[in-house]
Amino acid sequence: MDTFNKTILDNGITLISENIPYVKSISLGFWFNVGSRDEDLKTNGITHFIEHMVFKGTKKRTAKRIAEDIEAYGGYLNAFTSKEHTCYYGRGLDVNVERTFDVIADMVQYPVFKPSEMKKELSVIIDEMNDIDDNPEELIFDKFEEVLFKGNSLSLPIIGTEDTVSAFTQDDLFDYMNKHYGFNNLVIAGAGAINHNDLIKLVDKYFTRELNHNKVSRKFVKSTKPINKKLKRPIQQVHLIIGNGTYGFNSNKRITANILSHILGEGSSSRLFQSIREKHGIGYQLNSFINSFYDISAFGVYLSTNSNQAEKAEELVYNEFKKITEKEVSVKELNKAKEYIKGNMILSMESMSSRMNRIASSEIYYKKLITVDEVVKMINEVSPEDIFTLANEILDEKLLTKVVLSADK
Repeated sequence: MDTFNKTILDNGITLISENIPYVKSISLGFWFNVGSRDEDLKTNGITHFIEHMVFKGTKKRTAKRIAEDIEAYGGYLNAFTSKEHTCYYGRGLDVNVERTFDVIADMVQYPVFKPSEMKKELSVIIDEMNDIDDNPEELIFDKFEEVLFKGNSLSLPIIGTEDTVSAFTQDDLFDYMNKHYGFNNLVIAGAGAINHNDLIKLVDKYFTRELNHNKVSRKFVKSTKPINKKLKRPIQQVHLIIGNGTYGFNSNKRITANILSHILGEGSSSRLFQSIREKHGIGYQLNSFINSFYDISAFGVYLSTNSNQAEKAEELVYNEFKKITEKEVSVKELNKAKEYIKGNMILSMESMSSRMNRIASSEIYYKKLITVDEVVKMINEVSPEDIFTLANEILDEKLLTKVVLSADK
């Protein structure tokens, strides 16, 4: 039987785990509640830069040794920065849980941020920026949130800009890390063949530095205003996002928004796929999406097509929005979407990394574990009227933001 445990330690660290007795692997994540929305125009990109730099050496490990201490034992080590948190995580065999814990704890406590390594990593990050700029499928999502959340730090790109990142000093990184990497700002999550009491002992053993205790304070997004934005790029296709802001993790209505997204454009049986791809033969890339934060989500439809068909494709998107705001979805169609979401969620539980991510996100956003059964119950409770009401709140053409990337401006 799977076992969940949660402990808030005396130093303020929140420790959560899910023991899966029938596997031989573990997934371990150190989640700091800091992301790009905690930055401003001057510090934009510093959270992501720090995430890169902690891999470049600590007081007792070189960058090569950090990698070898995990990979030489068949493990995997990585990290990511989002707009609301930073996660350092490792996967490996259960016998190597202490080794994995030791390496990550060392990285987040004792990075050295050598100026010579900062200079090299700056070049890597600028290359990453150029890759994004060369990739319209990725760039347009950054631009959509930049426009949608204008006036709020959620509009800032996670990676920052060349100007801001180039200006960071070693002191800037240490000052920012000392401010935001606090014990009370850290959730350590583990899933797999992992013992909760062993994790508590590992915290005592490997956290040898006293981290700060700082309160996270964020400016929430009150509303979004419809904006049309056209951007010129030397590309062959026209890339388009049409969308709006909707409920975030702090609202149960986010479940309704998730189901609405599936009905509209997730999967080959969705309304938009059937209309635009199957019936009219337009657009290779097409999907709806919901990218959620604590207080708000970015909800929309993305597609790419050639310039001759772009106007028709846009018209078809608006037609589907109009249909779903004028007539309730059938119980049959709604149930199909629900089963799709539940099936994907339950299948993901076969991955220890997915389990670790799920319990960590649950703790970060809800301060408690939301079980799969509870999520299934919330999904089952969504009615056709709920979908109809939400669709009318966010899919009115007068309320929608549109971002277009094309060769013509």
